[in-house]
Amino acid sequence: MEAYLLEWANLLLRWVHVITAIAWIGSSFYFVFLDNNLQKPNSPDLLEKGVGGAMWAVHGGGFYNPQKYMVAPKIIHTKLHWFYWESYSSWLSGFALFTLMYLWNAGTFLIDKSLMDWTPVVAGSCAVGFLAAFWIVYDLVCRVFGFRQNGELIVAGLMMVVIAFASWLANQLFAGRAAFLLVGAMIATAMSANVFFWIIPGQRKVVAAMTSGEKYDANALAIHGKRGKQRSVHNTYFTLPVIFAMLSNHYSFLYTHEQRWVLLFVMMFAGALIRQFFVQRHGYHLGRAPNPWPFAAVGVVLIAGVIVALRPVVPAQAVASAAPAVAVDFAQVKTVLEQRCYSCHATQVQMKNVRLDSPQLVKQHAQSVYQQVVVTKQMPMNNSTGITDAERSLISRWFQSGAKVD
Repeated sequence: MEAYLLEWANLLLRWVHVITAIAWIGSSFYFVFLDNNLQKPNSPDLLEKGVGGAMWAVHGGGFYNPQKYMVAPKIIHTKLHWFYWESYSSWLSGFALFTLMYLWNAGTFLIDKSLMDWTPVVAGSCAVGFLAAFWIVYDLVCRVFGFRQNGELIVAGLMMVVIAFASWLANQLFAGRAAFLLVGAMIATAMSANVFFWIIPGQRKVVAAMTSGEKYDANALAIHGKRGKQRSVHNTYFTLPVIFAMLSNHYSFLYTHEQRWVLLFVMMFAGALIRQFFVQRHGYHLGRAPNPWPFAAVGVVLIAGVIVALRPVVPAQAVASAAPAVAVDFAQVKTVLEQRCYSCHATQVQMKNVRLDSPQLVKQHAQSVYQQVVVTKQMPMNNSTGITDAERSLISRWFQSGAKVD
């Protein structure tokens, strides 16, 4: 019953996390779109009000005219909408899911004893430390270099080095799947921390000064807008790398590769380049920026390079000796299941609500067993029970010959 309830908690938390992440990323992408399409108005009344940029759009049967004030309007006539619940909810639901999956079950999901034979408490503490450490380093880099000459290039270069190192280190300490997720989670933590520690507090100071009824120095408040803009831009470039890291931990051909940290970093870098293409294309259409196609081209070439590098290669002798599949007796398969699968899928424990301790149940789940054990090789998780390639091959031949259990 505990395993069953945990699976429901996993599903519901994942559902909430995806919904809130869509809301956060969607609003982020929309405001980047706005910033890159706003044009300085020529209308005297708008200029007098302090409008720095405006645009027209049509959607849902109506026309919209968004306007951006560089510091703050003299007065806000209607309700002021804040954009932060999407960020906070995404992080909180993601961390809750991380706790349920990886911290609560650290021995299964977080630890690979062939890399580090440590206790679940130590491994979990180190994993949480990863999230905090990246934010501290990133925030320090932004504070020190962010507003210097060529500061953004310096920050980008330093953070590429930091992320590459973190990708390598995570894959030296944690199971491959957990390592990929941790790298994505540490960047996502920095994104949400940007909102929590800098963007929203800065906006609150501007609004408080504007609504206080007292005279305020607009130039002094401008730093909050500059910093908020800086961190918001960083967040948009982090987005595609984070999404890839979160999705890729479901694909064992990536996180089980010997050079998996390189694959992770290259794919995230490609995602950042492709995001740059989408950001810059708006300015290009308005004549503000050069054609961004080289960014997309390099990103696509990097992805194609990874695909080619990971292509399966069948040894010539294996091709020459290939023979039709021979029927496998279920007794042989049962022996493998007893040794490698019963610890998580039998009477005492039924992870994913799956039991394999009877011929009828094995027959029922034969397709899933074949997919998880042979095709994706995701099971046993982190190969914690030491299943061999020969045993995977045995299950493959059993399934291909009809998955008979009698």
